[in-house]
Amino acid sequence: MTEQLSNQEKRQRLYELLEKNDIAMLTTLSGDKLVSRPMGYKHLEQDADLWFFTMKDTEKAEEIKKDNRVNVSFAKEGYASISGTIHIVEDDAKKKEYWSKAMEAFLHTSYDDPNVILLKVEAESAEYWSTDQTAKTVIDGFKRLFQGEDKEKDESMNDTVEL
Repeated sequence: MTEQLSNQEKRQRLYELLEKNDIAMLTTLSGDKLVSRPMGYKHLEQDADLWFFTMKDTEKAEEIKKDNRVNVSFAKEGYASISGTIHIVEDDAKKKEYWSKAMEAFLHTSYDDPNVILLKVEAESAEYWSTDQTAKTVIDGFKRLFQGEDKEKDESMNDTVEL
């Protein structure tokens, strides 16, 4: 039996999945190539918007200035892929709010360094694959394989969410 979820329920499942992940792969466009790099997000908003720290003088900041379309993917606890736009934010109050000792150690500077910037990903859509029921995922996969593509997809395991 397929579980039908409302868009709000899908958003909540996505949010819960993202909360379990701390490292994302941020994919930007560099000319005509896609470039992915690991990033630790600093803040997750209820609507799946994400905040990251970086330095202003990086290649990724230059790529974002040229084309702000991005994808952010997570694969530590379940899987999620978020498509959206990314914006450079130079707000000292926000930087101070999201700053941590770990970030200071990683970037070797303080939040008030003029080279430190925030990146805000405004999520537009997402797809997630919940893996909290591993045995069920495997069994359902085998059923689809042997029973053909007509078997209904379990919406609780994989879904697309418009944000």
